[in-house]
Amino acid sequence: MRGWVENIETLTVENANFRQVLFTGKMAQLVLMSLAPGEEIGLEVHPDVDQFFRLEQGTVRIDLGATEDSIDERHQAEADWAFIVPAGTWHNVTNVGDDTVKLYTLYSPPNHPEGTIHRTKAEADAAEHDH
Repeated sequence: MRGWVENIETLTVENANFRQVLFTGKMAQLVLMSLAPGEEIGLEVHPDVDQFFRLEQGTVRIDLGATEDSIDERHQAEADWAFIVPAGTWHNVTNVGDDTVKLYTLYSPPNHPEGTIHRTKAEADAAEHDH
């Protein structure tokens, strides 16, 4: 198939993996994520990658800052909300609700190896540490 065509809402809500890469193109990558209550992505920065997020289920707090030590914006978002994290912005996404968060994110350009599946955050952290 030349592109990617699926029901993104169904796939996102049914995803049980912390991270699952669905599609990797030359300039963009589509990734599903699932965060348990209290779980977070972890404070990170992508120097050369813009990132779009769309929440299908749950409630999150989004932390943003110019540096790791200066997180100066906090926002709350819930199902049907979207947000963008520009390249070079430190960010974290934390599930602050009682339900599992289901979201998808688009990286531009791609950020993870094609076909990546991390069942848990611990698995994702270990894989990132190895790279």
